[in-house]
Amino acid sequence: MTELHWQKSSYCEAGSTCIHLASAPAREIHLRESATPYATVITTVTRLHRLLARIKGGDLDH
Repeated sequence: MTELHWQKSSYCEAGSTCIHLASAPAREIHLRESATPYATVITTVTRLHRLLARIKGGDLDH
């Protein structure tokens, strides 16, 4: 298994919980939160891009 190199979100403030991302073979993106680093979500670049576009577009606001 390839070791992942995690990168902390640039929006993270010191002392707060943060989102970490790591890329893997086959264009997979691994996501985790610093408060629960053992729980990882795996997605693709395309799906992550679509999610971020919807978030930025306000499609997921309540």
